[in-house]
Amino acid sequence: MKNKLKTRFSVSMTPDLADALDTLVSSKGFPSRSQAIAEILRAHLAAAGAENPDTRIAGTITLVYDHHKRNLTATLTDIQHDYHEMICSVLHVHVDHHVCMEVLAVRGRSGLIRELSDRLITTKGVQHGRLAVTRIG
Repeated sequence: MKNKLKTRFSVSMTPDLADALDTLVSSKGFPSRSQAIAEILRAHLAAAGAENPDTRIAGTITLVYDHHKRNLTATLTDIQHDYHEMICSVLHVHVDHHVCMEVLAVRGRSGLIRELSDRLITTKGVQHGRLAVTRIG
């Protein structure tokens, strides 16, 4: 495989930001600041590209909730059925006696996945929710 050419450029930042970058490089095991910055930029660009509602994305929706809350489980299931064509798989974890975590693997148009995520996360009784996506295709 042929090596791709790389472009060199300098970056100026405050000492505290440079220290934070060095801590990240060390803690995550990046071989260099350059590779850390490139990875951060790739992640940011992927997220920014996934903002367009017509962009095809894949990702996860994570929900944490108390399954004893009245009708919550049924409401979450009903919402998921409304978007069944985008949900690839669901993992249900019993965190403790009351708390459950669900992780939905999803793919499709960004606008619809964000709509699904918003509906699930804002459902009364959901303690925490998060959407993580990347652009595909």
